Amino acid sequence: MSRAAIVGGGVIGGGWAARFLLNGWDVAVCDPAPGAEDRLKAVLANARRSLPSLYDRALPPEGRLTYCGTLAEAVTGADWVQESVPEQLDLKHRVLAEIEAHAPNAALIGSSTSGFTPTALQEGARRPARILVAHPFNPVYLLPLVEVVPSAATPSDLVARAMETLTSLGMKPLHVRHEIDAHIADRLLESVWREALWLIRDGICTTRELDDAIRYGFGLRWAQMGLFETYRIAGGEDGMAHFMGQFGPALAWPWSRLTDVPDFTPDLVELIAGQSDAQSGHRTIRELERLRDDNLVGILRALRKQGAAAGAVIAAHEATLPAPEPAPLPVTVARAIPQSWTDYNGHMNEAHYLELGAQATDRFMEMIGCDAAYIASGGSYFTVENHLRYLAELMAGDRVTVTTQVLDGAGKKLHLFHRIHGPEGTLAATMETLCLHMDLATRRSAPPPDRIGAALTAFAEAHAACPKPEGAGRHVGQRPRAAP
Repeated sequence: MSRAAIVGGGVIGGGWAARFLLNGWDVAVCDPAPGAEDRLKAVLANARRSLPSLYDRALPPEGRLTYCGTLAEAVTGADWVQESVPEQLDLKHRVLAEIEAHAPNAALIGSSTSGFTPTALQEGARRPARILVAHPFNPVYLLPLVEVVPSAATPSDLVARAMETLTSLGMKPLHVRHEIDAHIADRLLESVWREALWLIRDGICTTRELDDAIRYGFGLRWAQMGLFETYRIAGGEDGMAHFMGQFGPALAWPWSRLTDVPDFTPDLVELIAGQSDAQSGHRTIRELERLRDDNLVGILRALRKQGAAAGAVIAAHEATLPAPEPAPLPVTVARAIPQSWTDYNGHMNEAHYLELGAQATDRFMEMIGCDAAYIASGGSYFTVENHLRYLAELMAGDRVTVTTQVLDGAGKKLHLFHRIHGPEGTLAATMETLCLHMDLATRRSAPPPDRIGAALTAFAEAHAACPKPEGAGRHVGQRPRAAP
């Protein structure tokens, strides 16, 4: 079992703890600040609710979480140490020196610093090569980007190991090849922040109006395409060169004040704080965090479906997650219920029970060889009939498994019975499905090839010894039999 040590358990450190823990690592946390443990529990509650919702496969079982009274205890035996203390260089030097004194020699030491270079962090270190910047973005458990910044003292094999570890956590490590204060992303954010301060100070807009300009406009484009790909499209068929030819001269116009900084006066702070309170003060921080997380899950799942941008990172990570454990009947789905599947009644909407059953059918098709490559070759199964029974509520965050029993696999038929199990094995629903094998060239039913037919027959024969499931062959409104 891999072990991570988190030094500093605030918003960022807590997010790191959640990212490691929910990916199966044991995590030790050290933060002497009063109330640190309660704050970490709140971050973990949000993470447990949202991170599994990104995936259609279950994340690994959680690792063990330990709260440590000393830094030495936390870093002992760690494979990765993540320092997330406040942005004070002398404080970071003291903490990193203590980490070095007690962490294993092979441990990588990442710093969450948003501004300091690795060379600055490594000053006075005994083994500077293993200290590098691993700068994430809040919430760390959902946003995949992490800027990895080595110094000239860091060998390439350590950089590669850091990148591989972060990728295994479902993150997108961005190798920043040249040291620079504030790295890449925060320098961009700082530019926007400076201009925003001027716009508020000069009365051009309020905090709400400025946020609206981002979230209803270019922010939606940036989430999937970034800056340059967005502008490439703006150039039309002639591409980026045409765009730059059109809009390049505007760089000489005095549109922005990025080289100036408004005086950070109490009046400016009061103005912005007051507008922000009017904008969002009716919600608690926890409510805002959950609103943010729910929106991020929806956006990230949409991107995942298209295999685009951050969604491609989630899809690639999901492919590495362990398949369900073997069972008497094959487990065809093991996942958590995303909050986007719930409805006005507070439980999973009926349509998504069908989606779970459809995912189970797709997985079983893969198990008998009807996978993407086979479908591309011209064969598939089409669903011709489903029957669903809703037996128990499922809630956002519930871990569910689906088992699949073959009722008939003769000829063109694929007749399946899915059992959808909720927490503690509760039978939440059943779905009976009849599919027919199709020739995609003619769009007509046809017998499957021998290899798929043989694989299906093997399952059908193995499942023939199982009793006929309760609910199979039912019609709508028929009362269920009493449980045996």
